[in-house]
Amino acid sequence: MAREDRIELKARMVTERLATLSAQPLADFAVLERLICQRAQEAPAHADLVREGESSAGIRMMLSGWACRYKMLVNGRRQLLSFVLPGELCDPYMHLLARMDHSLAALTPVTYAQLGREESERLVRDHPAVARALWIQTMFEIGVEREWTASLGQRVAFQRLAHLFCDIYLRLNMTGIAEDNWCDFPPTQGDIGDATGLSSVHVNRTLQDLRAADLITLTNKRLFIRNLEALKSAALFRPSYGVVAH
Repeated sequence: MAREDRIELKARMVTERLATLSAQPLADFAVLERLICQRAQEAPAHADLVREGESSAGIRMMLSGWACRYKMLVNGRRQLLSFVLPGELCDPYMHLLARMDHSLAALTPVTYAQLGREESERLVRDHPAVARALWIQTMFEIGVEREWTASLGQRVAFQRLAHLFCDIYLRLNMTGIAEDNWCDFPPTQGDIGDATGLSSVHVNRTLQDLRAADLITLTNKRLFIRNLEALKSAALFRPSYGVVAH
């Protein structure tokens, strides 16, 4: 398949997800789909797509591969704020701020589309359906991050990892790239630790506990959830974020 055809398929994945999330017709997103195809670019694994303190520019959309938002402390310690998955957007309204308040990096090789500040503002101004979808996406992201905050403060290690796996699987399932309880899961144990506030040793021990409980299999960067309902129960998981009012 030619690169242009692959980009078109990935752009459609983004717009279909937004249409579903916002309960609006796919046709309302045709202009966004064209812009995604025109602005697609690639970056290698571990590359910063934008750093804290730099111009926030415009909207970024992940077409393939995984990225992460993170904060780096002055002592060199890193906190992952969220994973950005294929089909998802990165801070749709961050262009309203002069500077980035966090960094965005590729965890794997990625293909993404980036719209400039003026282009983003024009898109939001001229296409109300897109603007509504971007606000809903923003609320969805905030909901995910609230759950991550709750995990850091109140869930024990076993629950934190169980919740992370539920969250990732269900978000990937929204874009049709996870099924039958299988999905890609490329983060390292170090990445998982930086996301959940645990040491790599604690992550390794907790993964063993999850396997021993017959809840997951994680091998060769692939996750298999052996019993999704049991994993949700173990995680104290409630998938209530991102539910749109009609």
